[in-house]
Parts: sequence; structure tokens; C-alpha cells
Amino acid sequence: MTTSAVLLLLAGVQAGPDRIDLDPAQMTLDAGETVTVTATVRSADGAVLADAPVRWIAMNPEIAVVDQSGQVTAVSPGEARIAARSGNVMSFAAVVVRALPVVSLAAELPEATMLAGTSAPVRVVAAGRDGERVADPVLTFSSSDEAVVGVDAAGRVYARGAGEARVTVSAGSASAVVTLAVREGDLGPVEVVPAEVRARTGDVIRFEARASVALHPEWSVSGGGAQIEAEGTEGVFVAERPGTYRITAVYGEGRAAVASASVTPRIEEAELVKVGRGAAAEHHSGDTWVFEGANGRDYAYVGTFMYDWMKVWDVTDPAAPVLTDSVQLDARRINDVKIHGSNRIGILTREGASDRQNGIVVLDLADPAHPTIISEYKRTVPGGVHNVWVEGDLVYAVHNGTSDIHIIDISDPAAPDEVGRWGMPESDHKSLHDVIVQDGYAYLSYWDDGAVTLDVGAGTHGGTPTEPAFVSRYKYPVGNTHTAWRAGRYLFVGDEIFPDDWDADAPIEARGYIHVLDMTDMDNPVEVARYEVPEAGAHNIWVEGDRLYVGYYQAGLRVVDISGELRGDLYRQGREIAILKTTDAESTVPNWGMTWGAQIHKGHIFTSDLNSGLWVVKLVEGQRIIS
Repeated sequence: MTTSAVLLLLAGVQAGPDRIDLDPAQMTLDAGETVTVTATVRSADGAVLADAPVRWIAMNPEIAVVDQSGQVTAVSPGEARIAARSGNVMSFAAVVVRALPVVSLAAELPEATMLAGTSAPVRVVAAGRDGERVADPVLTFSSSDEAVVGVDAAGRVYARGAGEARVTVSAGSASAVVTLAVREGDLGPVEVVPAEVRARTGDVIRFEARASVALHPEWSVSGGGAQIEAEGTEGVFVAERPGTYRITAVYGEGRAAVASASVTPRIEEAELVKVGRGAAAEHHSGDTWVFEGANGRDYAYVGTFMYDWMKVWDVTDPAAPVLTDSVQLDARRINDVKIHGSNRIGILTREGASDRQNGIVVLDLADPAHPTIISEYKRTVPGGVHNVWVEGDLVYAVHNGTSDIHIIDISDPAAPDEVGRWGMPESDHKSLHDVIVQDGYAYLSYWDDGAVTLDVGAGTHGGTPTEPAFVSRYKYPVGNTHTAWRAGRYLFVGDEIFPDDWDADAPIEARGYIHVLDMTDMDNPVEVARYEVPEAGAHNIWVEGDRLYVGYYQAGLRVVDISGELRGDLYRQGREIAILKTTDAESTVPNWGMTWGAQIHKGHIFTSDLNSGLWVVKLVEGQRIIS
């Protein structure tokens, strides 16, 4: 090698990224505020590499997010890091998100009169300028008479002596006052019930401190493998790890009662067994719907992504699906497929039409192996329909153009017509992604605006199937509310988080998890649990009995035990009972699975994979093998 060649080679090595300078490297923001960070990539000799590609990554997206231009957006109070990567070099910027300013406070005590020697928490609701609740506000507490009522920094009051005192809670210029009367008396013996309990990881145990009067204790549990939360007068306990735990109820100053819980591993073994395949390696697959046709045979209709065909599979023999036909549309995406309750009408969604007139397509399923098009409906939904739900003769359609639910009557399949509509009030991020109707309620997945519940005939809030009435909304900082499914008292809500630079023809590192909302009070949903598989992303879900089925993208098809009451982290509790990775060497992205969802039909689980097509699976109880 010549000297000049060696010098050129060394120059090439030196020209690679060696460090990244970020400006600013530290920032303090309010929630909702944005700052653009500039990344300057330099070589080892300090030279600026102007053309070096930079990828931005949010390390703590629940606190701050970043797009691929370097614009950082504060989400919720806390501390976060933003990373810039070029080649194998990374640099980090620190982000502090200030707590939202509090403009109003509301406070209350569970009892207006308490017995000396007992204690209770002050319940405080803080609101910001927009009326939204402020999470984790910085509060201070004081008592007008410490001899009668004491109060600590966490807002727990202690009844000390007979009389009356005022407790003031403050945050900035906002304040609220509660008054407490204290009486003398004999509390008598105090015990925690149950005193001893045996449980499995994931089992929820409710403890209560009993005495001659109602107690509102502060609950704690020994060790780091379990949690206990106060709910009313009870302590709600659940463990993630086996062991023996000591539960303590502090009901007054220096006064406590204890109980114990012996927790064993949660062992429910099962295996997901692959039964059959409807492989598709030449295009990406979309949603799947399985049904029994008018001819008595079973069919799976599979949509496509970045492709213009809906595939028809005869799955009467689940082990050997047979492709019988395809329906071609002017589209770049047929995301969703749904079937009318009669099994004689089908609905396809359409996006990316060449003339920008998308809407829905109505199919005649008289011959389900060879469906034909009856009609199309575009008039009020030309901007593309991403998902639908069919309830009776009504189609609830998610319209990309308006981000509203458009209600389309298909009682005459040849002449569909819009008969109702509902949309969120305007917001900065209005984007509707999915809808499902169950027991008279519609559950709308509104991305950054959260999960919205509507009365569409339940009779609780005056709604009808064509004139929905708002019931409630639940949103969380990161957003990306993608899908929902109601089962019993719980609403399972899934996120979908893709990197900004994702490519359907390359491995996608998806993120997101399942939020579990308690809907006992329909007007006030409460998040009580979560199911989060590390380093992967949730997609569509299905619930059958006490099993939750999740298409968890690159983490495969997952089955979770959701029996009993749910609290805490279901994944860490060992409630997951079976896994199947839908990876295939012959696919659009070889050996990279992206499991779409799940549907149970006649004892089999049907799912599609974005990269490899249709999968037919069976859950075999009593054994567990990770495929």
C-alpha cells in the first residue's frame, strides 16, 4: 500500500463521528413547552461532519419526547434524557420538566369527626389553568391548633385532643381549608383482617384495620416484591415475587397493627401450538376477521398494508388454510375487515385511493369463498377509513379526515348512508384510531386524547346508536392510545409507539403497553394495572373468558391470565401463561415478527403477522414452552 493510500485511509477513519455536541445540553421546561436541540457531529480532530446522519431518541418518553428534527416536547413533571446518535456515538441532553402551576385546590377528610389517637389522610385535588388535574403537586400543610390536630408533610392528620382545628393545604398562591372535630373515647382493640393469608403472585388481597370506629390507616409492606395501596378504609395488596410479607397499618401516632401474607409463585402452564399457516411473503398483512360463512365453512379475511388486495382463506381445516380468492381495491391499505352479524355482509376499510376517495367497501358474502362488491360509501368519509366496528346494521367508521366516528347505516347494503356522527372537541392532537362497541358503549381510541367512552344505547347517559352521548375520557402523558377492549369491570387500553424513522420493510422496534382501567364508575375510569412486555410494543387485543390475548408485535402472541381482581404489573406478577413468536424466514422482513392481534374462533386463535401473513394457533393448557 502506498503512503498516499495509507494517508487517505487514516483520513477516512478520522472523518467518522467521534463526539456529538448538543445545544442546549440542559433545559428546564414546563409541560407542553418545546425546545429545539441542535446536534453538531464532530470527528476526532474536531472537524464538523455536516452530513452525518443523527437519530434522536427519547429515553424517558413519559416525561419528554423528541422528534427527528431535535424538537423536544415536555410531557409531564420529572427528569429525562434525550439522546442523539450518529454511527456508534451517542450524546445526551438533560431535561427537567417543572411541575405544572396549581391555580386551585380542593381538599376533604374522610371523617368530619375523629377519635383522639386515630389518623386519616387529607384528600387533595389540584388543578391547573386549563382545569386539568395536576399530578404530584408540591403541597404544604399546616394546622391551626397542633394540640388538637397534627398534620405531617404528606398530608396525614392526627387527632390528638378534644376540640376543633383547621387544616390548611397550600400550593403556590392556591389554598384550601378543612375543619376537623376531635372527641375523646376508647378505641378498643385494633386488628388487621385477615391476620394471615396465603396467596399467589398477582392475587389481590384486601386488608382492613378493624376497631370500634372506622379507621383510615396508612398501609405499608415489607420488602420490595409487593405493593399495598390505600383504597377507602382498605389496604389493597398484591405481590410480584414470592415470599413472606409483613403488612402494617399505622392508624395513629405511634400506633400500628400488623398482618402477614405468604406468597407462592403463580404457576399456570400452557403452550401456544402452531396449527396452520396462510403464509404471505410478497406483501405486508393487515387485520384479520374469522367467521363461519353461509355455506357452513370457516373463513379468515385478511387485509393488507401497502397493497391493494384483501385475501380470502378457507380455514375450515385450521391446519391447512386454502387461499380461495382475493378482492382488489383502489387502495394502498386495507387495514380493517369486519363481518356483519348475519355473516352475509362484509366491510373493508380503504386508505390511499388514487383519487383520494376512500371510505368503506360493502361485500356480498353469499359465496364467502368468493366475495363480491355490493357498494362503496365515500361521500362523508373520503379521507380514508382506518378501522370500523359493525353493530347491527350500523357501521361505526373511524375517518382519518375528520377524526370523528361516522355512523353509517347498511340496512340496505346497496345504498349505505351516514345517519350519525360524533367527534372530540378540537384539540392540538386530535386523531382517532380505533372503535369498538360493547353492551351499548362505544370505546374510542383517540391517540393523544386518550380513551373516550360514549353511550350508544346503554341508557345511562341519554345516548342512542345514532346519537352518541359522552360518558368519560381517560388519557395519560405519552398518549398513542391505539385500541381498547372491555371485559367485565375492566377496559384494556393498548398503546402503539413506533420510532419516528420506522420502515415497514425493516425491523421495527415498537413500544407501548396495555393499561388496565377499572370502569366500575363509568364517569371516572381509574388505571389500576398494566401489562408491559419489556423492549416490545403492544398492538391489538382480544379477551375470551379470563384470558387476555395480545398481538405484541416483535414479542409475538401473548396470553395473560386476567382472572380475579387486577392490580399492579401483570407481567412481573407472572400472569403471562403462554407465548408464540410469529417469526418466519420467508417473509417481507425475514425472521422479524410483528404479530398483529388475535381472534378466537371455534377453539383456535387466528392472528396475522405484518410481515408473514396468517397464523392459526391453539392454546394447550397444562404445559409451557416458549417458541
